[in-house]
Amino acid sequence: GAAAEIAEAIGMLNRIAVTGPAIDVLIVGRGGGSLEDLWTFNEECVAQAIFHSRIPVVAGIGHEDDLTIADMVADVRALTPSEAAEKVVPDRGEVLKWLEGLESRFRTDLRRRLDLAQARLAELADRPCFRRPLERIRQEEERLDEYSGRLQRALQRRLEQLDEQLGGLAARLESLSPLKVLARGYSLTHKEGETALLHEAGQVRSGERIVTRLQHGQIVSRVEETRESE
Repeated sequence: GAAAEIAEAIGMLNRIAVTGPAIDVLIVGRGGGSLEDLWTFNEECVAQAIFHSRIPVVAGIGHEDDLTIADMVADVRALTPSEAAEKVVPDRGEVLKWLEGLESRFRTDLRRRLDLAQARLAELADRPCFRRPLERIRQEEERLDEYSGRLQRALQRRLEQLDEQLGGLAARLESLSPLKVLARGYSLTHKEGETALLHEAGQVRSGERIVTRLQHGQIVSRVEETRESE
């Protein structure tokens, strides 16, 4: 079943990490659902696989009020799959802020060193034997320009890497959206004025109004008759 497939996937990724590319973290997640929908994450085989995983596991299962055994044995619990993704990927704004701070400290340190060098040159300039006092300043300025160029290139490479990671995560999260099924011809139905989705005919009575959500638009209808599946 699904539990065995999840456990096997966790084990497979751990085996890949031994001989293949490094895997920093695993996310075990599922969008919201009923207790029955989430029961897979209470199965012993899933809990054992997470517990024995050599790769850190972040669990993001259901909504805030949902708690499964998988949440309890994982290294980190997130309230939702989206929050799980946010926990393992640094916020782009925070990374940029950190890089800007690093650049500022780097420049400040270089400027301090340059100021010290200039002060030393000024001291040596008073000595008769000192020659070409501006040469040292020119050298330090060249070094400052070189370091600045290196830092700018490093920042650009890091930003490009972060953009690529964020784009990949955004695409993965989009593919997990329940609304994706609408594009394949399915629909979502709930009672008018409510948000809970209907799963059985017995959830409505004749005369009640229901709303059916399609990929493009909604249909509002009134129940004439309900029939249970045979």
